[in-house]
Amino acid sequence: MNYNIETSLGENEQFSSFLQEKVKEFNNKHSEHHREIRKKGAIQPINIIVSDEEGRWLGGIHADIYWNWVEINYLWIRDDFRGKGLGSQLLERAEKLTKKLGARKALLTTFEFQSRSFYEIHGYQVAGEIKDYLPGSSYYTMVKTLS
Repeated sequence: MNYNIETSLGENEQFSSFLQEKVKEFNNKHSEHHREIRKKGAIQPINIIVSDEEGRWLGGIHADIYWNWVEINYLWIRDDFRGKGLGSQLLERAEKLTKKLGARKALLTTFEFQSRSFYEIHGYQVAGEIKDYLPGSSYYTMVKTLS
C-alpha cells in the first residue's frame, strides 16, 4: 500500500475533527462505557454560578457527571472574593449536588501554581503528576471519593 506523510504547522479543524471522530469510533467499538456516554443526556453538566446584585458573574464551578464520577472542569472566583470561604462553599455544594445525582468520585486537574493545596484541604489526593509541565511547575490529576 502506498501512502504519503505530510506535516502541517497550522490549525486544521477538518483534520482534527476527522481524528477525533476516528478515536471515538475506536473507543465505541471497544468500550461499552464510551458507547453509553455518547448517548444524548448521558453527561449531566452542572453549573454553580456566583453573581453580584447586578447579575455580573463573580465566579463559579462548571462540572460534568458521567460514569458515576463528577469531573470538575473549572472553578474560578474573582480575586476580591477569594480567601473568604467562597471556593470551599462552592466545592462542597457541587460535591453534595453531584452525589445526589449519582457521582461517587470526583476528578479534577490543576497546575501547581493554581489550587493543589486548596483541593487537598478538601480531601482530594494526587493521583498523577506531570513534572515540568509547564516548565518549572507540575500538573496534577486529583481524585476524591465522595462520602
